[in-house]
Amino acid sequence: MNTSYKPRLAILISGKGSNLQSFIDAIQMNVIDAEIVCVISNNPDAPGLEKAEAAGIPCQALDHRQFPDRDSFDVALAELLEGYKPNLILLCGFMRILTPAFVERFAGMMMNIHPSLLPKYPGLHTQQRAIEAGDTKTGATVHFVTSELDGGPPIIQAEVPILEGDTAETLGSRVFEKENLIYPMAVRWYCQGRLSLSNGRACLFGRPLPPTGFAFQG
Repeated sequence: MNTSYKPRLAILISGKGSNLQSFIDAIQMNVIDAEIVCVISNNPDAPGLEKAEAAGIPCQALDHRQFPDRDSFDVALAELLEGYKPNLILLCGFMRILTPAFVERFAGMMMNIHPSLLPKYPGLHTQQRAIEAGDTKTGATVHFVTSELDGGPPIIQAEVPILEGDTAETLGSRVFEKENLIYPMAVRWYCQGRLSLSNGRACLFGRPLPPTGFAFQG
C-alpha cells in the first residue's frame, strides 16, 4: 500500500471561490489529508482563480460562452477534469446546471453545498425566500450531486436561526460560517473512505444517513 497517496480534489468555481479558501486552509492545517489538483472556472474573470494561483494550485478557465450549448461545454469540462484524475469533484459556487451525462460520468464523486436546509429552497435567493416565508431557521446542506438541481442525497446539514431583523445578507453571512465547517467535514469523511453514495443514499461507515443527512451540532 502506498501510504504517501493523497486523494485528489478538483474544485469548480464561478466567482469568488469563498468555499475554495476553506479547503485550502483545511489542507494546510492537516484537517483534510488530500491535495487540490486543479481549480476550474467557467468564468475567466472569477476572483477565485487568483486565490488558487496564490496558493500554487493549477487553475484554468473554461469559458462556457465559447460553446454552442450545455452539452458541448460539459463534454469539454469532463475531458479537462479527467486529465487531472480527481477522486472527488467539489462544486464551490459553480453557477452551471450540469447535464445528466456529465453527472452520470462522475456519479458518486461530486459534492455541492447549498445554503438552505434541503429539500427546502433549491435554487437561488434562499435566504430571502426563508425570511419571506416566516421561517425560524435555515442553514446549509452538503449533498452528493445528481441530475436533479440541488436534489442529490444530503450528507450533512447545519441549522442557523433566523433572527428578528435579519436581512438576506446578515443571515447569509451566518450560514456561510457553517458552510466552512460542514463542507470540509464531509470531504474529510470521503477522503478517509468513510463516506460513499450507495443505492441513491449517502452512507457513512456503510450505513445510510437520514434523509436530511447528518445533523451537525456546533
